[in-house]
Amino acid sequence: MAAAPTPQPLLPVTNPSSGGGGSAPSSGSGLTDSALATPAFRLFLSRVSDTARRSLADRRPWTELIDRSAISRPDSLSEATSRLRRNLGYFRVNYAAVVAFSLAASLLAHPFSLLVLLGILGAWCFLYVFRAPDQPVVLFGRTFTDRETLLGLVVSSLLAFFLTSVASLIISGLLVGGALVAVHGAFRMPEDLFLDDSSSVSSGNTSHRLLSFLASPGSGV
Repeated sequence: MAAAPTPQPLLPVTNPSSGGGGSAPSSGSGLTDSALATPAFRLFLSRVSDTARRSLADRRPWTELIDRSAISRPDSLSEATSRLRRNLGYFRVNYAAVVAFSLAASLLAHPFSLLVLLGILGAWCFLYVFRAPDQPVVLFGRTFTDRETLLGLVVSSLLAFFLTSVASLIISGLLVGGALVAVHGAFRMPEDLFLDDSSSVSSGNTSHRLLSFLASPGSGV
């Protein structure tokens, strides 16, 4: 008489969506995906793109900025100040690009500090600014409140800025860019520049647009 076949053993099946240890590793990914999917983050990206596009429309030709025939030494400090004030109003977007380039060059020359700065900005964006209100911060199995998250980000940012070279690099980049702008603005003769009242109003609008993307999504700015 033939023996009955031995039944195959049943293997346990783990449900990846069930509770327990399977959901803990995906908490950071879920938090990042939630932050990227928030309307505030999409609105922020839209405002940055729109602000950059409209601000660059006010840019003056670079050939006009570096026109050597318009460079002369000012006769007095008051004349240098007057030139600088008028050139700032006319070349405002170009000068902002010069300062941004100086800051970027300072950070790119030190990749570690650049990574630290990007890490700080990323932590602020995904853990606080663009995080959904109903999505708590969970790290190492512990849930942090909004106050604890804010305090941790502030302390971490201060430590990263002052225990590394990030703060000194930012300050040096801004100082070099500001010095280049001041020297050019003082030595560039503005007699051939036509800055009327409408251009002055546009200067204020440009400054407002450069900071408008920082407004809260519900402010209607």
